[in-house]
Amino acid sequence: MAEKEESSAAGGGREEELKKELQSVVKKIVDEDNYGTEITLKAISILSDLSDTVLTKKFRCPISGEIMGDPVVLSSGLTYDRPSIQKWLNEGNLTCPQSKEVLSHTILTPNCLVRKLISSWCKGHGVAVPRSHQDTNGEMITEFDRLYFNSLVTEMFSSLTDRKEAAKELRRLTTAAPSYRAVFFEFTDPISRLIGPLLEGSVDSDPELQEDLITTFMNLLVDCDNMKPVADHPDAIPLLIKSVEFGTIETRKNAAVALSMLSSDNDRRLMIGNAGAPMPLLQLLREGHPIAMKEAASAILNQCVVYNNKEKFIELGAVKVLLEKIREGKLVDELINLVAQLSTHPKAVNELSELDTVHCLLGIIRETESERTKENCVAILYNVCLNDVGLLKVIWTEGIEHQTLAKLVDTGTARAKRKATALATKIGKLFPTVL
Repeated sequence: MAEKEESSAAGGGREEELKKELQSVVKKIVDEDNYGTEITLKAISILSDLSDTVLTKKFRCPISGEIMGDPVVLSSGLTYDRPSIQKWLNEGNLTCPQSKEVLSHTILTPNCLVRKLISSWCKGHGVAVPRSHQDTNGEMITEFDRLYFNSLVTEMFSSLTDRKEAAKELRRLTTAAPSYRAVFFEFTDPISRLIGPLLEGSVDSDPELQEDLITTFMNLLVDCDNMKPVADHPDAIPLLIKSVEFGTIETRKNAAVALSMLSSDNDRRLMIGNAGAPMPLLQLLREGHPIAMKEAASAILNQCVVYNNKEKFIELGAVKVLLEKIREGKLVDELINLVAQLSTHPKAVNELSELDTVHCLLGIIRETESERTKENCVAILYNVCLNDVGLLKVIWTEGIEHQTLAKLVDTGTARAKRKATALATKIGKLFPTVL
């Protein structure tokens, strides 16, 4: 961490120097009529250097201070280099190193956009692209390893006993060794070979085999380059959706994680939504199993970035299910975040426009220690209550005793303050008592 702080300080100092230099040059350009070509080129050069400095700062892992080779997104929404954040998690930490937010889950989602930007920047500046597919010991897999890995995939057409042994080994290798994930698509038609046994009959006819193969599938998606070929395979997404519905709880959870990882762009979100994912994901959440519920909620949240998918979940009764779980005290922070996402849809607003719901949200704001959850609660109240005089009166009445909204105006996050202020302003115009 000391090296990281030193690197950050150096980068920050360079950025400040360039800004001051640019400010001086721009002042000359503004103040002088005949400033000439030389000073214009100097300004362009400083801007270019400043751009590089800012970009490299964004490309550095907040933990190591090094340019990231395998950028991944933590559940807090912040990006880290995989080896650094994995070490942090392995040490038993359950918070985000930067925001200190308690993590809703420890799944690391590849940040493909940042990885592409880093690769492009490195190539454009003659910098070696960080190696992203090294195993923990720094070694790349050998040709013998490739042959062995390929032979395991080939075993999927052997006897049931051989299939099961091979599937366990594939799961182990793709969990422990990033380099195996990176070479998977070097082989001929690897997806069809890998999932072939699950397409022969009922997807969960052998739950143990299904769990190992679906987990292998999930592991492969950790590598950004594997996402497109997986999404393009006609059987891949339907199989994952089936496995959210049928299988061991570990299988269903990992299938939900895989769908969440695939939902990294709107085209794939639509594809997954149209393939029938909403119902199994909502059912997995409704069942409330501790190890699967978080992943189902995360997958639904990713899906609901797309308006059409959001509408599908609402029509399937997502709002009612989420409110039931929240009132039971289950995954309140995560599910409030999901309700906030849904509350931008008119149909969800209708379902949320109940007195009990407003009281519930105000109660959560008072009781939770999570600033993000308070922010999401007031965002829901804003979407639901702003144009409903009856519900605004509920907030006004509650404010006389608890001053919930007034406290958010003073102490909330920037977004929470904006939403709370808008509500308070509207209430102040409608009712005589000021919150």
